[in-house]
Amino acid sequence: MQHILVLAGRILLALMFITAGYPKLLDPSGTAGMISGAGLPAATLLAYLAGIFELVAGLFILVGFQTRIAAVLLAAFSVFTALVFHSGSINIPDFPEGANGLLTVFNGLMMWKNITIAGGFLVLAAFGPGALSIDGRRAAA
Repeated sequence: MQHILVLAGRILLALMFITAGYPKLLDPSGTAGMISGAGLPAATLLAYLAGIFELVAGLFILVGFQTRIAAVLLAAFSVFTALVFHSGSINIPDFPEGANGLLTVFNGLMMWKNITIAGGFLVLAAFGPGALSIDGRRAAA
């Protein structure tokens, strides 16, 4: 049962990053806008790199390959994005004050979601991907 639960956890963690990374490669403009808005340089390049990283690291978690490394990197990525993109208030010009307030609440929830996900990745890094993984099969061989 434990092996099934670890596999299910890996699948759930991986899906978020696979489904976030792939669209960035098709159209990085939205992500580039967020990156630029945060004051970071080379926004389009960073959007593509984020997409590649999320997709590849997500696939590594999914299949359980180099899981501990991928998990630590995704934990760091999750905390970074939480603090850089989701820690502040939202103030879109010409939006009603209530709408900006609601967006700020949602942004705060996104920040804590990312930090919580980082915790899940740290547990995965500490305890490993389980037997139902490429890493698990390689260790058993």
